[in-house]
Amino acid sequence: MAAKETIGLLGGSFNPVHIGHMMLASYLTQWGYVDQVWLSLSPRNPLKDPAALLPDTRRLAMLGIATKGAERIATCDIELSMPQPSYTIATLDLLASRYPDRRFKLIIGSDNWRIFDRWKDSQRILDEYGVIVYPRPGYPVGEGHVDGMELVSPLTVNISSTQVRDAIARAVPHEVPIIPAVHGSRVFIIREAEFLFGIVL
Repeated sequence: MAAKETIGLLGGSFNPVHIGHMMLASYLTQWGYVDQVWLSLSPRNPLKDPAALLPDTRRLAMLGIATKGAERIATCDIELSMPQPSYTIATLDLLASRYPDRRFKLIIGSDNWRIFDRWKDSQRILDEYGVIVYPRPGYPVGEGHVDGMELVSPLTVNISSTQVRDAIARAVPHEVPIIPAVHGSRVFIIREAEFLFGIVL
């Protein structure tokens, strides 16, 4: 029997998607940690200000633009059809049931790893799926082996979607680490005008 293809699931609000997301996904596929990375769009994060979140359709459109033509990187919108708030374990379980010929692994930053024991069914995620942890500045991962967790060391890129939004708000285009196709798209132009500056196009 052929080995199952391994899909790394990188969840987030992607508000907006930026080059740091794509660099991480590319690293994980190129170095063989996973066969593909799916960028899974979260409809809302209870820890984030909902007023600062673009509509699902806008963020999904930008993800589609960013991943178009990207080798072994795809968009996943499964959480948009799930009851809210959705839990990561429920997303993984649903994906595993829909794609029984694939194996899923969760990808999170070291900031989330620090509080991972508070996630719903965190131990089951480790036992049944596995977790790939990538470094985030200011959040070192302690030494010691944890079953089901794999620490990777890609080039650390200190970029966040918050920084992207702030740079756009200040009209400093050279500070915006946006994927060129996304930045030049009508979706992104509408996002800048409506969301940041209150201009309706």
